[in-house]
Amino acid sequence: MKREVGSRKRRQRSTRRAAGAGRRSVRVGALDGVRVLDLTRAMAGPYCTLILGDLGAEILKIEEPQKGDETRAWGPPFVREQSAYFMSVNRNKKSVAVNLKHPSGRKLLERLLPLSDVLVENFRPGTLARLGFNPKRLERCYPKLIICSISGYGSDGPDRDRPGYDLILQGEGGLMSLTGERDGPPSKVGVAVADIGAGMFAALGVLAALTVRERGGRGQRVDTSLLEGQVAWLTYMAGNYFATGRNPERPGNSHPSIVPYQSFQTRDIPLTVAVNNEKLWKGFCRALGLERLEDDPRYATNPQRVRNRNALVPKLEAYFTAASGRDILKRLRRAGIPCGPIRTVAEVCEDPQVLHRRMVRRMRHPSAGSIRQLGNPIKLSRTTGSAGTSPPMLGQHTDEVLRSLLGLRTGEIRTLREAGAIR
Repeated sequence: MKREVGSRKRRQRSTRRAAGAGRRSVRVGALDGVRVLDLTRAMAGPYCTLILGDLGAEILKIEEPQKGDETRAWGPPFVREQSAYFMSVNRNKKSVAVNLKHPSGRKLLERLLPLSDVLVENFRPGTLARLGFNPKRLERCYPKLIICSISGYGSDGPDRDRPGYDLILQGEGGLMSLTGERDGPPSKVGVAVADIGAGMFAALGVLAALTVRERGGRGQRVDTSLLEGQVAWLTYMAGNYFATGRNPERPGNSHPSIVPYQSFQTRDIPLTVAVNNEKLWKGFCRALGLERLEDDPRYATNPQRVRNRNALVPKLEAYFTAASGRDILKRLRRAGIPCGPIRTVAEVCEDPQVLHRRMVRRMRHPSAGSIRQLGNPIKLSRTTGSAGTSPPMLGQHTDEVLRSLLGLRTGEIRTLREAGAIR
């Protein structure tokens, strides 16, 4: 164990030296040398550790030996029996299949704790303690460890014990009340934004805690939830409520404070325009030959356009419906007016700008073969990181981790496997 801790420290020092060497980029990640014990499953927790892994941290994904992360079974679609859902958020991770309900499995996790920098879990509050890993004890025994907990409603409060699901929290967090057409029913967003948002906030908290630890030498607990992430995302809608005391109306694809800032259906394609000041309004009208609207005093300023949206928007809708969307986009772009087509997922994944920014990557999976993955949206100029590794098979790295980190021998690993403590 001492040899391993020493080698980790040397690796961290060499990473820091490389990261500080001149201005040239280096093929290490920003979090190279940081080890994360990942006890998460589904989406919120795995999205957090996906971010950390993409930034170079070593992620040890601790999975239940029989079925692993529950999303391994979520589908279709499957790619050669591998869940597309699971693979989308679990690259750059090592799968270590350990049964935390087995005493020997818990002992293995206990031995990994002092070799790790971060522990991330998204159990229901209290579950980690029931497994024998009370966060207060972990703080006392491993003062440098950062413990990140993600839950549906937070670690305390009247709703702490409720299970958290993305759909439920999109509703309870207010987002659904603001999504959908003005005269239609509330609608959820097309991706799991409550889960993903909580994972992003958790990763941000971990990075902050790592920074504090670097300065002060101690870890701390990071606690966030799906509910708090959704409430934080209300931003200006909550600000509007605080300012007026009135509940914001569902805006559909328009904006409550800017007109026109919305989608329009044209003769051939749907598109969006964003006209948020008077210079853009004049350019918008002139590019489309709508000078009569530019000259109408009811629409001279944005506050007037907002007050008179019920008169203005139908005129714009009639114009757009009769026109070619591709022609409109050309004319607006020439005039410098923010606009764009509403693309499908397939179109986005083939877009030249998206591909240029390396937001679609290919990698080799041991079972699924060549797969495409979304890239890392965070581009760092000096610590560029590596291409990364594919999502792991269940238990793919169990033996490797137990040998390299804990020094277990083949016979010891075999005994643990026969006892049901590992896979």
